[in-house]
Amino acid sequence: MIKKPLNPTWDLDSIFPGGSDSPQFAAYLEELTADIAGLEQQVEVLTAASSTAEWHQVIEQIQTIMGKQRQASAFISCLTAQDVNDKKAKLLSGQVRQIRARFQSVLVTFDDRLKNYPDAQWDSFLKQPEFTELSFILNERRQRAKNRLCAHRESLANDLAVDGYHAWSDLYYTIVGDIGIEVEQDGTTKTVSVGQAANLLANPDRAVRQQVFAKYEEAWAEAGELLSSCLNHLAGYRLTLYRHRKWDDVLQEPLEINRMSAETLGVMWDTISKSKDKVVQFLNRKAELLGLNKLAWYDLDAPIGSSQAKLSYDEGAEFIVEQFRKFDPQLAEFAAKALENRWVEAEDRPGKRAGGFCTSFPESNQSRIFMTYSGTLGNVSTLAHELGHAYHQAVMQGVPQLNQRYAMNVAETASTFAEMLVADAAIKNAASPEEQLVLLEDKIQRVVAFFMNIHARFLFETRFYERRKEGLVSVDELNELMVTAQREAYADSLEQYHPYFWASKLHFYITGTPFYNFPYTFGYLFSSGIYARAQAEGPNFVEKYRNLLRDTGRMRVEELAKTHLGVDLTQPDFWQDAVNLALADIDQFLALSK
Repeated sequence: MIKKPLNPTWDLDSIFPGGSDSPQFAAYLEELTADIAGLEQQVEVLTAASSTAEWHQVIEQIQTIMGKQRQASAFISCLTAQDVNDKKAKLLSGQVRQIRARFQSVLVTFDDRLKNYPDAQWDSFLKQPEFTELSFILNERRQRAKNRLCAHRESLANDLAVDGYHAWSDLYYTIVGDIGIEVEQDGTTKTVSVGQAANLLANPDRAVRQQVFAKYEEAWAEAGELLSSCLNHLAGYRLTLYRHRKWDDVLQEPLEINRMSAETLGVMWDTISKSKDKVVQFLNRKAELLGLNKLAWYDLDAPIGSSQAKLSYDEGAEFIVEQFRKFDPQLAEFAAKALENRWVEAEDRPGKRAGGFCTSFPESNQSRIFMTYSGTLGNVSTLAHELGHAYHQAVMQGVPQLNQRYAMNVAETASTFAEMLVADAAIKNAASPEEQLVLLEDKIQRVVAFFMNIHARFLFETRFYERRKEGLVSVDELNELMVTAQREAYADSLEQYHPYFWASKLHFYITGTPFYNFPYTFGYLFSSGIYARAQAEGPNFVEKYRNLLRDTGRMRVEELAKTHLGVDLTQPDFWQDAVNLALADIDQFLALSK
């Protein structure tokens, strides 16, 4: 049980009181800046001849600053999310970005010192008690440094990126923020944002969806030349940097960031592609239920019915904790603590940004979850998902900061697992077959997204980067590349596609992580495979699960899977088992919807 009533707003004052006007936060940023300046001097004089104590001091300071920088970034992300009109928070966000860039430049120099450490002495260095726990990360940073430019050139590129590379991303957000789309609603015409227009594509009325989608495409077409400039120059920056690093494969960096091999990625996509017939059956059945011959792009999110189930915030929270407890009492207790201690911002009010996220405050050993809760079962799933993220971070407590930085592809492990626990319980407890069908359809929509939508993004982006090597890519070419990718990814199952998806999907413009696509699908299937293992092994799996989460930041994914699951990710068996779990939901849907 949880203590009710719960407060649906989060507590940020216990982190830094006063929001964007917090004097404590301003002082914290000053202290962080001074710490980085001090570290800069320490790293500058560090050499292979430096003592173990000197190396240890630098590495400890790096980890301290890493935690502080994460604390500052988390606070800023919370401020800008809870109030999109907080102008001071936006200015602080720029300040934090500059601090992060300076820290990254110091890390580049540190990595250069690792790179220049003599090979003959390197193994002995790692075997010292101070460094054995960090051996994977130090080895990884050293190897990555060997594959990059010299420290001076990398630092220069990093500094120039703030007002160059990252600026193109900022420009994208500025352009998109100014786009208004005129749509007809309830007999009147009103202007909505692109985010609001995207939400209208889930309207039950197909005439509304058609009308909104036409206007949506129009708006992206009008901004097409500007947005194509952003995309072309983002890609141009990456390709130029890759060329100077002597990297030929555009996937080299994203694969390395995600600590996975090209072989694993290829087997995953191949297994999915061989299983798409069943997903197409689902799409065709959905078309039937909507009275259509074939779905268009704007029909993909259309509801097939409406679930009457509504849960208050307290009820939704209690349902989640109850399902978590069936798997692991420790997970349930953690979720209850997060909910009761106001780690969650869930209030349904204007002025908040869209979407949801979880961010961690390592200095405070806490997390904060952002979402908007309106009582739907989808909201309950989202809350469970984000609590899973928070739990992942909680499991990491006590692990060195350098070992906590898990990649995007495994970042969704605990969140997807938690969501599955709750989604399956909701389906099982549905009040009627009709409600069960609606909930199943909602769950299967994730399969469509990860198997088809994400695949289309991956196919488009790989082909776009290859084409970009030859020069700028026009709007017409971008549209053609996108539709070709969508046709292939959706197995030509739709009657109409979304040519301007390259413009409307912000993931293509994210500079922090290149190829912000395939890690989603990897994370979903990896978590599905773990979920299947948990169902098979029961309570015996709980401790294995925690150990797996704890190692996500200090192993490559192939080693992680081999160590904790005994499987080989370069072979199709694991992937097929995970895919089959998703396809079983489709079989149930097809049977229920006859």
